[in-house]
Amino acid sequence: MPRSIAIDGPAGAGKSTIAKKVSQKLGFIYLDTGAMYRTVALKAIKTGIDTKNHQELANMMDKLDISISHENNLQKIFLDGEDVSEAIRAPQVSVGASNVAVFPEVRLKMVDLQRKIASGIDVVMDGRDIGSYVLPAAELKIFLTASVDERARRRYEELVQKGQPANLEAVRDDIIFRDKNDSSRALAPLVKAADAIEIDSTILTIDEVVEKILYFYKNYANITRE
Repeated sequence: MPRSIAIDGPAGAGKSTIAKKVSQKLGFIYLDTGAMYRTVALKAIKTGIDTKNHQELANMMDKLDISISHENNLQKIFLDGEDVSEAIRAPQVSVGASNVAVFPEVRLKMVDLQRKIASGIDVVMDGRDIGSYVLPAAELKIFLTASVDERARRRYEELVQKGQPANLEAVRDDIIFRDKNDSSRALAPLVKAADAIEIDSTILTIDEVVEKILYFYKNYANITRE
């Protein structure tokens, strides 16, 4: 039976980086669910649809073509056959992703795809609602967080390293907005699952967080081992 680890938490907590490293250590596939919502937002932006327009987004979902591939544990995401793995990281797409994620039609389609992928392979999946909604039976659930200022600093440095225009105060405001948006949506909001283990990464290195998760997986995961 496929094994799964769910890593949830707010924007900028380091979920993707941590999940990638954990998946590599365990030989699992890493699935970046946030990239899927970013792709929906990118589609809306490309077609001139307001990412807050419920009806137009609902209509768009019927014509949405998203596919995912993995090469050497690197996820690539395609929109209408085009590799948009880099394009979806633009700041305006980040805000749009948080907007579109509140609508049931978007979430239900993405969750269905996520569950289908997880049903056939060992996965480490990160997002906002993996342990609480997408994979409620995941063998290990982690809720990864960090202070707002630290999350803003990390995201700002990430954008700078990629050569993208960035303003620390604007990045901080964006994170605060996304926290509120993600936590207050009606369907599957950002919430710590009752059986999740919380890790505050504010003063921890990436490797320290990874080691903690591997320790918890080895010792506390709800899994029968030979």
